[in-house]
Amino acid sequence: MPGQESVARPRATLTLLTVNVHKGFTLFNRRFILHELRAALRDARPDIVFLQEVIGSHHRHARQLAAWPATSQYEFLADTLWSDFAYGRNAVYPDGDHGNAVLSRWPIVQHQNHDVSVGSHESRGMLHCTVRHPELADDLHLVCVHLGLREAHRQVQLGRLCALVRGIGAHAPVLIAGDFNDWRRRAGQLLSACSVHDVFRTALGREPRTFPAQWPLLALDRIYVRNVAAARPVALASRVWRHLSDHAPLAAEVRL
Repeated sequence: MPGQESVARPRATLTLLTVNVHKGFTLFNRRFILHELRAALRDARPDIVFLQEVIGSHHRHARQLAAWPATSQYEFLADTLWSDFAYGRNAVYPDGDHGNAVLSRWPIVQHQNHDVSVGSHESRGMLHCTVRHPELADDLHLVCVHLGLREAHRQVQLGRLCALVRGIGAHAPVLIAGDFNDWRRRAGQLLSACSVHDVFRTALGREPRTFPAQWPLLALDRIYVRNVAAARPVALASRVWRHLSDHAPLAAEVRL
């Protein structure tokens, strides 16, 4: 009304978590811990979850493990807390398949898996999801990433990631997370070409060490953002998580 000061609309805030789940097994595949992983995710209660090395199907494990879920691993992890999920199959083998997945509290209106494998040595992918957030004018774009072990392959894959980001609307918010295998910490410099920045490096001055989870020595995992108002790292209970994968998870709070 005339004469009244306009009130700024509060910005939407969400939390995200990324973790390489190592197909639901502990380091060296000693123990199947998918049920404990689901409990830890539910306790952390992120709004969006980025998963790498999650199994879509595995016939041998289904026969041999009594605790193996009747659904895919990503559906089992989503349970009733995340209403929407998407899966990008990266690797296929006689017993089944695995890849990347995204779990979301809000509708995933579109998703596409991009094969970024270089040669036949490794099967790698980027899962791009478009999310309809009720408080945003623009759709929210999520990219779940698992890159190669070889430096030359990662450089090619990071170039493809930049091309994907450039193809997204200039004003749309973008969240990128996953296992970059970037132990030399070179991804940020390459990704600066597509205007994304690392949440942890911006806040703390360096990328966090995440591998191996029990004694982290290498900084392999990342969270990058574009077109957000603010982003900050979120601490997780390392005591809980260090036995649930060979990678430690990363979490962040993002104001859109």
